[in-house]
Amino acid sequence: MLRLRDRARRDAAAAAVAGERGPDREEGPLLVARGVERTFDVGGEKLHVLKGINLELHPRRLVMLRGRSGSGKTTLLNLIGGLDTPTRGEIWFGPHAFHRMSDDERTIVRRKEIGFVFQAYALLPLLSAYENVELSLRMAGVPKAEWKDRVTRCLELVGLGKRMHHRPFELSGGEQQRVAIAKAIAHRPRLLLADEPTAELDSQMAAQIMKVFRTIIETEHVTICMTTHDPTILEVADHVHEMVDGRFIT
Repeated sequence: MLRLRDRARRDAAAAAVAGERGPDREEGPLLVARGVERTFDVGGEKLHVLKGINLELHPRRLVMLRGRSGSGKTTLLNLIGGLDTPTRGEIWFGPHAFHRMSDDERTIVRRKEIGFVFQAYALLPLLSAYENVELSLRMAGVPKAEWKDRVTRCLELVGLGKRMHHRPFELSGGEQQRVAIAKAIAHRPRLLLADEPTAELDSQMAAQIMKVFRTIIETEHVTICMTTHDPTILEVADHVHEMVDGRFIT
C-alpha cells in the first residue's frame, strides 16, 4: 500500500511539472504593447508611422503582422524587439519595460531572450552553416561545452543536419534562411522575430519555412512574431493582425 501511495505521489508530481512546462499551459502574455505610437522627424515635419497599437503576444504562438509596404509592420517589429523605443505608449516584455529602458539594457535582454530572422539572412559568407550558428552562441555567452550539441540540434531541427558544413554560397535561398533561423534560436530565446522571412522565396520554399516555424514552436516552446504581405501563408498562423497606415484593422 505504501509503495502504491508513493507511486501515486510521484505520478501526481510528474503531472504537475508536465502541466507547468507543457505547451498547452494557460499563461499570461509574453509581451504587451499599449497605445504604442512612433513618430519620425522627416524634412522638418512629423511622420506618424504607428498610431496607437495595442498588441499581446502569448507563449508558443505564431503571430503574423500583415500589411503592404509602408503600413508600419517593420517599425512595430523593431519596437517589439527592443531595437527602438516608442514615441508614446508602453511595451512590456515580461517584466522588462522596453519603453523606459536604455539601449544597453535592452541589448542585454535581446542577447538572452530574443532572436531575429532578417529578410537578407545575415550570414557570414566565409563561415559554414555550423560556424554561423556557433558564432551566435559565442556572442550570447553560452558555455563552450554546450556549443556542439546545441548547434547540431538546431541545424537538424531546421532540416540541415547533412548540410551543416556547407557555406552560404553552396546553399539555396531556402536553406540559407533555415540556417538563419537555426542561428536565431540557438541561444534559446523566448521570442523569435522574423521580418518578411519568405519574401525572397518561392511558394514551395515559403511553405517549408512555415513548417520549420511550427516545428520550432512545438519543440523549443518559443513565440514567433513575423511580418508578411504573402496571403498564401496566413493559414498556418495562430493570429493575424492586419495593418493599414500604422493601425490594426478588423
